[in-house]
Amino acid sequence: MPSRTGANRHRSGAALSAGLGWAVLLALHPVPAIAQTWAQAAPSFSAKAEKIAVAAPVPAPPVARRPKLADFKQRSASPEVQHVAHWALDSGDNGGMPYMIVDKVNAEVFVFDASGHLQGADPALLGMMAGDRLAPGTGDQKVSALRPEDRITPAGRFVASLAPDLQGKDILWIDYASALALHRVVKGKPEEGRADRLLSTTPEDNRISYGCINVPVTFFENVVSPVFSRSSGIVYILPETGLAKDLFGSYDVAIEAQMGTSNP
Repeated sequence: MPSRTGANRHRSGAALSAGLGWAVLLALHPVPAIAQTWAQAAPSFSAKAEKIAVAAPVPAPPVARRPKLADFKQRSASPEVQHVAHWALDSGDNGGMPYMIVDKVNAEVFVFDASGHLQGADPALLGMMAGDRLAPGTGDQKVSALRPEDRITPAGRFVASLAPDLQGKDILWIDYASALALHRVVKGKPEEGRADRLLSTTPEDNRISYGCINVPVTFFENVVSPVFSRSSGIVYILPETGLAKDLFGSYDVAIEAQMGTSNP
């Protein structure tokens, strides 16, 4: 029969061996050992964690929305005009206001209400020279003093409003800084034949103004004035030496909408 001292020594040795065994096990595999012990001791914790993981929300895939398209009411227009008209409405760049597109290449003006419905379109007279940028200081000069090469209708996006000119007649002010406006056709010099130019079937003879946009009297009074008398609006003057996409940062509505990436 072993003595008490021997038994105590045996128990101490066994405990020490067990302690060293766990120490070695934890040193070699600390995380798996603890994780296995927790999983065996508390299965409800593992099940709860699994339920939480399964219940986590999964983002829905992007859905292509229906594009907003301007209504041309079967009126023909150049691809660039259509591009800007649809984009201005679809992107909301028109700010919920009526908008106008001036097509310098084809010498035409298109007026839309805030919802993108065409209110009217007609020929226009434009600056004598082709170009999209005005020379610095052009707006500070007298109109009669402008050199032929400076008589340009600049391209760009403008916030326009109806206001009286120096004679008290209402015109659509497009840009005060450059004295740019759209107004009823003026008589000009007899040899200019401005009214006849508006009636011609080609845009080649529509370059005659100092930079302002001249439209038929009936078009101004029946379309431009009623639309812009209720609100300011956006005027897009298309470039003729570049692309509208580069100037406005616009996108093609049909393509972008199909991809589901057009602006909300």
